[in-house]
Amino acid sequence: MQDKPRTMKPILISALVAASAALLPASLVAADASENWTGHCAKCHGPDGAGKTKMGAKLKIRDLTSAEVQKAFTDEQAINSIKVGTKDEKSGKLAMPAFAEKLSDEEITAMVSLVRSMGPQ
Repeated sequence: MQDKPRTMKPILISALVAASAALLPASLVAADASENWTGHCAKCHGPDGAGKTKMGAKLKIRDLTSAEVQKAFTDEQAINSIKVGTKDEKSGKLAMPAFAEKLSDEEITAMVSLVRSMGPQ
């Protein structure tokens, strides 16, 4: 019976290490998304996504904190917008630059999750 505690301890330690490793990337991704938002998006969309900035007003940016706005696009549409940018529907001018060369697919997916978290919970 004394063997059981000895064999359980390494298993428990391994399980804790694995659980910690599984959580670590998610927290790093969240930090990266927040940093990427601040560095690439907040100037126009604002720190909270409401678009209440000078550039946001000029470009008539939609309020990403609004439930209606959140429902108006799919995750795939958001990913595409971040990757290839967007154009103004009336003028055809660039409204949002493409970030495919600046952000990885994982960072873009994390950015969409961050945008979704800005909406009503």
